[in-house]
Amino acid sequence: MGSRAAEQRQEARQLAARLSAEGVRNVALTWVDNAGIARVKTVPAERLAAAAERGVGMSPVFDVFTSDDAITASDHLGGPDGDLRLFPDLERVTTLAAQPGWAWAPADRYDQLGLPHPACQRQFARRMTERAAAAGLELRMGFETEWVVTRAPAGHPAATGADEPLDYPCTGPAYGMTRVVELSDYLRDVTEALSVQGIDVLQLHPEYAPGQFEVTTAPGDPVRAADDVVLVRETIRAVSVRHGLRASFAPSVVAGQVGNGCHLHLSLYRDGMSLHRTPDAQWGLAPDASAFLGGILGALPALLALGCPSPASYLRLQPSHWAGVYQCWGVENREAALRLITGAPDDPDGGHAEVKTFDAAANPYLAVGAVIAAGLHGIESATRLPEPQTGDPGVLGVRERARRGIVRLPATLTEAADRLEKSAPLYEAMGEVLHGAVLAVRRAEEAHFAESEDDAIAAATRWRW
Repeated sequence: MGSRAAEQRQEARQLAARLSAEGVRNVALTWVDNAGIARVKTVPAERLAAAAERGVGMSPVFDVFTSDDAITASDHLGGPDGDLRLFPDLERVTTLAAQPGWAWAPADRYDQLGLPHPACQRQFARRMTERAAAAGLELRMGFETEWVVTRAPAGHPAATGADEPLDYPCTGPAYGMTRVVELSDYLRDVTEALSVQGIDVLQLHPEYAPGQFEVTTAPGDPVRAADDVVLVRETIRAVSVRHGLRASFAPSVVAGQVGNGCHLHLSLYRDGMSLHRTPDAQWGLAPDASAFLGGILGALPALLALGCPSPASYLRLQPSHWAGVYQCWGVENREAALRLITGAPDDPDGGHAEVKTFDAAANPYLAVGAVIAAGLHGIESATRLPEPQTGDPGVLGVRERARRGIVRLPATLTEAADRLEKSAPLYEAMGEVLHGAVLAVRRAEEAHFAESEDDAIAAATRWRW
């Protein structure tokens, strides 16, 4: 143990020296709170070794921060007492291409005695990944990140409010090449910055809403996928600032318009072989893959409280908007909450699934950890997938949906939080402290926006993510 600690100290010193030689002066250590906000402590580059050895102090109260920086409380967390230590993951230290002189690292949180903090979301994601590995399963995950870009307002860069005019720098049609032409320098710089930082970009294209774009990155292990999506968002934000633009990842930028999703893609492997390409199996799914997806589908009402954690999320979740608001699955069906993607026939590793409901207000570590927990519960309980749905459930009558067994997912945060509160598998996986902190934040968000109109909710949350 002492030898390993010495090796880590030496590694941290060498890394700090390399960063300093590259002109890096500060390192941002981030964690994501239960409201989905990326919070940060920074250290000078020369202090990175000390941070890796002893951690950086931070209050446990951040687990009960809401999206508007108010503070609530759970049975275990809240108030001014206590302290935690942030430990940077040295393997993920990244020099930031769009922020000269800066580097970034995700952090794990421990108590003063060196024990894992029970509400640390990143360690929750790691525990669930290890639980899957113990069952012989390898998971690969990746996110699609959608954002809306506008020109930064004159004067105060953080100006916001219901009357704030949104000045879109591109006016071309949805999915149109015109938008790429209008913002070609900006999009080139986004792609270049991500590439320099080791993020493998698969696609980048205009989306449906005004000023909206999407970037898809290559899958990796679940914790890395969550790290990557944090880095992707903050890189896009930094590139936007350098171009005099602002980026919003909020679920609903303008009430009534198509919002920003953050779809989660996942695939399962055993012994290096895809479980989505099993010969002669129904839908190509091996039994464990079918049960895993069945577990996710069954848990979706509760998972919404984690993947769609803001009242603004439910402004986005509208029928017939490709947001997946009905609890059903389908093969290449973009209206299904859980979409099975078959992949190219000649790709032996092709085929995966997509959870379409999630958005970027979600803490990505909670999202990947909870999805794994739900899938493993599906295997443990031998869950079976129902028949897949074709077409748009939103255009079916109420009776026809009932005949097919298609039900609407929670339409409010209150409904979703109620389902999370009653979910025994997610309570067991998350543990009492993390589960309770998440619910406390959800209830506080509900109460804060209880009397707010849709426009006011969108305006209040537009620049929080």
